[in-house]
Amino acid sequence: MSHLLPPRVPRSVELPPRRALHAGTTQVLVVGGGPAGIGAALGAANAGAEVALVERYGFLGGNATAALVMPLMSFHNEVKQAVAGDAARLLPPDHGEGEPVVGGVLWVLLDHLVRAGAAIRPSLDTGYTVPFDAELFKLVVYELLETHEVRTLLHAFASGVVALPDRARAVFETKSGPVVIDADVIVDCTGDGDIAAAAGAAYDIGRPEDGWTQPMTLMFRMVRFDHEEFAAYARAHPDQWKGVHGLWDLIRAATDAGELDLPREDMLFFATPNDGEVAVNSTRVTEVLGTSVWDLTRAEFAAHRQMAQIARFLRERVPGFADSYAVQSGVQVGVRETRRITGEYLLTGEDVLTARTFDDAVARGAYPVDIHNPSGRGTTLKRLPRGESYDIPLRCLLPRGVDRVLVAGRCISGDHVAHSSYRVMPISMATGQAAGVCAALAATRGRRPRDIPAGAVQRELRAQGASLR
Repeated sequence: MSHLLPPRVPRSVELPPRRALHAGTTQVLVVGGGPAGIGAALGAANAGAEVALVERYGFLGGNATAALVMPLMSFHNEVKQAVAGDAARLLPPDHGEGEPVVGGVLWVLLDHLVRAGAAIRPSLDTGYTVPFDAELFKLVVYELLETHEVRTLLHAFASGVVALPDRARAVFETKSGPVVIDADVIVDCTGDGDIAAAAGAAYDIGRPEDGWTQPMTLMFRMVRFDHEEFAAYARAHPDQWKGVHGLWDLIRAATDAGELDLPREDMLFFATPNDGEVAVNSTRVTEVLGTSVWDLTRAEFAAHRQMAQIARFLRERVPGFADSYAVQSGVQVGVRETRRITGEYLLTGEDVLTARTFDDAVARGAYPVDIHNPSGRGTTLKRLPRGESYDIPLRCLLPRGVDRVLVAGRCISGDHVAHSSYRVMPISMATGQAAGVCAALAATRGRRPRDIPAGAVQRELRAQGASLR
C-alpha cells in the first residue's frame, strides 16, 4: 500500500479557536453546484429569492463534470431505459415511446446545452438519455446562473453549520481561510448530506443488512474509437452486446489470461456528442464509504488501476479500440450512495416500484431500481410498470427535527432501494428545484420551510414548468 492508512486507535485532539471571514448574508444559500444545486439555485431565483451558491470545486456540474457521469439518464416512463446514443440502433423491437416525467429547470438546462452543441436532445433514438460534453456543460451552467443573478463562490468546501436565532450560518474551508455565509434557509445539495448531518439530522447509510453502500466507479473517456468497427462486431455477436453493455466472452478470456481482475462481469459504454469518443462506466470499487477520507483514498488507487487494465483490454481485445486511448478520467471517483437524511417521510422501494402518488408531491421519477452489488459482482434492475411514474413528497426534503435546512439530490429521505432510483441526475435536478422553491417561499415570507404549505410549493413549481400530476 502506498496510501496513508487510518490510525489503528482513533483519537481526537483539540484545535485552537479560530476566526472566520464573514462573506455576507443571503435569503437562500445552496451548498453544492451539481445537478441538485443547479436546480435549487434556479428554482429559488425564479421564485423571487436572493440566492448564493457555493461549490467545492473550481467548476460547476457536480458528478456530471467532476466524476464524468455521462450521460443524463432517462427521465421518461418508457419500457426500456438506460440506453444511450449510437447503441440505440441495437434497441429491442419492444422499445416504446416515452413521456418525460421531469420538467422545469431540467429542460431549461437541456435547451441551453443543445443550443451550445453540448448535448443531444433526448428521443427514442438516444434511448431517452442525454449524451453531453462535460466541458461545455460547465460553461453553460456558469451562464445560466449569471443570467438568473445567482451569486457563486467556488473552491469552498462546506465543513459545518451553526444555528443562529433567526438564520443559519454555514462554514466553508477556503484558500483564504475559513469563510462563513449566513442565510435564512440553506439547501443541502452536497450529495452526502454534509450540512444536514452537521446540523444534527439523523441519517442512514447503506443497505439494512450490513450497511454497505453501492460501489464507487471512476468513469473515463476513450478517444479514437472506431464506432463502425465496434458496431459490426456487435451485429455479428448479438449474444455479446445488449444495448450498452456486454463483451462477456472477451472479458472471460482476458480474466483467464490474467489481464483483467475486476469485480464486475461486463463492460458498459455510453456515447457522447463527439465523434470517435465513448464514455466507459466499468470500474467498480466495493465495500468503501464515501464519507470516509481513508476509503475515498483507497478507492482512487483501486479505480485508477482498474482503469489502466480496462483501457489496455479494450485496445488489445475489442474491435474498434485498437487506436484508442484514455484521454480523461473523473476529477474524483464517482460516489453513488452515502448518507440518506431522515426526513418527515421515508420514500421506500415499494413506493417506487408501485408508482405511488402523494398529495404533497413536488417531483416525479420513472428511472428503475438500479442497485450495483455493494459487495461483489452483479446489478439488480427492476422497472416500474409501463407508462407509470412515482411521486417524491415534499416531506422527503425536510430533515426531521432540523429547521432552516432542506435537502435535495441523492441525500433526500429514502431507503436503500428507493435511493437507487432517485439518485440519478435528472431526478436530483427535480428535487433540487422543489427544495429551492420551498426555501425561497420560506425566506421571502419569514417562515420555516416546514411551515410552507405543499400547495404553495406545487403552484410555484407548476408556474416554473415542473412536471407534477
